[in-house]
Amino acid sequence: MFSNRIKCGACGHWYGSKIWHSNDKYRRLVYQCNNKFAGAKKCTTPHLTEAEIQENFVKVMNKLLRGKKDMLENIRLVREQICDTAELEAEDQCLMEEMNMLSDRVQKCISENARIAQDQTDYQKRYDELVSRYEAVKGRHDEVVKSIKARHAKSERLDGFAQALTAQSGTVTEFDEGLWETLVDFMTVYSKEDISVTFKDGTEIHIG
Repeated sequence: MFSNRIKCGACGHWYGSKIWHSNDKYRRLVYQCNNKFAGAKKCTTPHLTEAEIQENFVKVMNKLLRGKKDMLENIRLVREQICDTAELEAEDQCLMEEMNMLSDRVQKCISENARIAQDQTDYQKRYDELVSRYEAVKGRHDEVVKSIKARHAKSERLDGFAQALTAQSGTVTEFDEGLWETLVDFMTVYSKEDISVTFKDGTEIHIG
């Protein structure tokens, strides 16, 4: 649940789980930077226990909830303005029509060359120009489709975030795995006293 969701504020690598004293009565699970001993210079960020991670999450959740009303309104505006795909979908339709037209022209060009004797230098020039135009339009089409998918995905993430936030009433008194999975993108550790949480809507809140 916490592996690859906690980032080292010193080197940017992810924290992973480690077992300390695995063969004696002091055995315990901790999380520390996976790159802590990888370089010549030891990473200085501290390890955290599950209890410390959970405690910090509870603190930051209550900070988040204090601005709940404004945050929900911001999410609504972002989904309405930034996640809207109407213009991109209209462009996608135009690009598809242009691709079909150019594809037909390429096929016609090939067919005519097979049936009618013509200068092959001129033919190759027309063919190359049509294919080049087609590839340019297809490249833009691929970009538009990718942007549409990205906006839909962002809208879905924000919708899930808003629903979970709306359902949360009052203060958080204990760690909730469902809230962690739904709301948190990642936690960044700089020191025991300086930790931030970046939420899935892009909000970052510092503890300490």
